[in-house]
Amino acid sequence: MSPIIVVIILGIVEGLTEFLPVSSTGHMILVEQFINNNYFSKEFMDLFLVIVQLGAILAVVIYFWPMVTPFVKDKEQFKSRLKLYVKMGVALIPTVVIGLKFEDFISDYFMDNVIVVATTLIFYGVIFILVDTYFKGDNQSISNIDEISYTKALIVGSFQCLAMIPGTSRSGATIIGGLLFGLSRAVAAEFSFLLAIPTMFGATLLKLYKNGLNFTTEEWIFLSVGTLISFVVAYVVIKWFMGYIRKKSFVPFGIYRIFLGIIVLLFVFMG
Repeated sequence: MSPIIVVIILGIVEGLTEFLPVSSTGHMILVEQFINNNYFSKEFMDLFLVIVQLGAILAVVIYFWPMVTPFVKDKEQFKSRLKLYVKMGVALIPTVVIGLKFEDFISDYFMDNVIVVATTLIFYGVIFILVDTYFKGDNQSISNIDEISYTKALIVGSFQCLAMIPGTSRSGATIIGGLLFGLSRAVAAEFSFLLAIPTMFGATLLKLYKNGLNFTTEEWIFLSVGTLISFVVAYVVIKWFMGYIRKKSFVPFGIYRIFLGIIVLLFVFMG
């Protein structure tokens, strides 16, 4: 398979899965493992899988720009916007603390581990179905993102730490946390997507800081193509998902996760 085809496939997979509760990291690892990729070095691919997320981050920023922009004329609206920024910062604290402490450990023992990805896909697929069934009526007390307290923002942010294990899903973990602590489906999804902006941007910068930007011209082209594709696909997915989640359930995503996890395990142990 040619390198540009590999880049296009990975860009599409990143855009499709980053904000759906199916685990983008898990899918990227699986795709990389099961396609014939003999062109790129492991060092480049490790960085590619992080940098390509920038496209998805930009898609979130543009889609939610009316909600996050500080350029507002109304004083009360500006104060509300500042409170949202602080809540996002509070929610980010657990990820920063735990991420900095355990990043190397998780990278050494869990990344690139197909069995770990398959197991977490199945486990959280079951959790998604159970949680969605319990909250089927969606009679949650918080129906507006402004109603999220700082305490609940911190709690929901703590759930994001679960996604450090590949196959979990960052968006899925935070949405589950939101549902468990009173957020409606739509608000839980909105807050999850907004929280992705500092989380993913920070993770990308940290990875770049540690590994540098020593790419060849050809590698820069591959990175640019993958990032552009992930941006376009992610924007379409976000727009679709925000409409979907207001009317439909997480059950199909849970079923998909379980099915994919079982297929992967069968492939590993019987292949």
